Formats: sequence, C-alpha cells, structure tokens
Amino acid sequence: MKAISLIPALVQSLLTLIVVAAALLLYDRAVVRPALRIGMVDVAEVYRQKEAEFTQLLTKAGSEDDRQNAMLMARTFAQRLPIALEELPRDCACLVVLKGAVAGPTPHTVDLTAQLRQKVGMP
Repeated sequence: MKAISLIPALVQSLLTLIVVAAALLLYDRAVVRPALRIGMVDVAEVYRQKEAEFTQLLTKAGSEDDRQNAMLMARTFAQRLPIALEELPRDCACLVVLKGAVAGPTPHTVDLTAQLRQKVGMP
C-alpha cells in the first residue's frame, strides 16, 4: 500500500523538475544570452571618414552653393550621429560600447560600425 502512495509523489516531483528545467531554459534564452552580447562601434573612424568627405567637398567647392551644400551635409551628419547611436542598442538588443573600450573581442562581440555608417547615410 505504501508503494501506491509513492507514485503520486514521484509524478509530482517529476512534473516539478520538468517545469523548473523549462523555466531555467527560457530564462537562459530570454535574459542571460542577450545580456552577454556586446556591440562595438568605431565612432572615431566614422567621424574621420565623414570629416575627410566634408574637407574634400569644401576644397573642391567652386561656388557659394557648393560650400553651402557641404555645410548642410556636415550639419545633417551632426544631427544624425547621436540619433543613430541611440538606435543601435535597440536594433541589436545588446549593450553598445566604443571599439576602443573593448580590450579583446569575444565570440559574443559584434561590430556595428557598418550599421552606424548606414544610419548616418554613408556608403
């Protein structure tokens, strides 16, 4: 008679074990793994490239309109850059840091510099 009363306890224990394992797996996939992902971005490189483009346009400018277009391009870039930097963490669902702050890349590190270039209108 004691063996019969152990069966419900074993079933309940097994069910509890399955629920706990499923919860831990879900927690790992939804919380832990995304938190391990780190995006890095080389803002200095993007800025230098845009600065070189601006300088080239300004030195080749033959008229006042060309100079105004170069200034407009620089102003647009200056407005887009902070917005793009704010959007990157939402887009990749990760922590985004400057490339210079990363001592060594890991398997969880993703370079987001190309995405930044695209967001600010660079090829």
